[in-house]
Amino acid sequence: QVQLVESGGGLVQAGGSLRLSCAASGLTFSRYAMGWFRQAPGKEREFVSAINWTGGSTYYADSVKGRFTISRDNAKNTVYLQMNSLKPEDTAVYYCAAKRLSASNVPGDYNYWGQGTQVTVSS
Repeated sequence: QVQLVESGGGLVQAGGSLRLSCAASGLTFSRYAMGWFRQAPGKEREFVSAINWTGGSTYYADSVKGRFTISRDNAKNTVYLQMNSLKPEDTAVYYCAAKRLSASNVPGDYNYWGQGTQVTVSS
């Protein structure tokens, strides 16, 4: 049974930082691309960042480029999202997701999803 468990969310002031983690189990983690998506109230789920199965390629939404960094530790079956210079518009529930091999920015391409972690950025 595949499980993705996010952690690290919370309340932070604008300009602050958070690091999200997503621990995976029940799959061969090193064979999966990992993505981060977010969903704000009343909005559709949107792509934030993704990393391919080797960690050699990373992708970012324009809205977070230069502020967020995705990374993975295949020995720990964990993917991270370092979020710096946070803005109130980054407030959302953040989800990690897994798909085989190559990364994608399309939510429907992902096979497995975590339950999400709330990130709230106050102004």
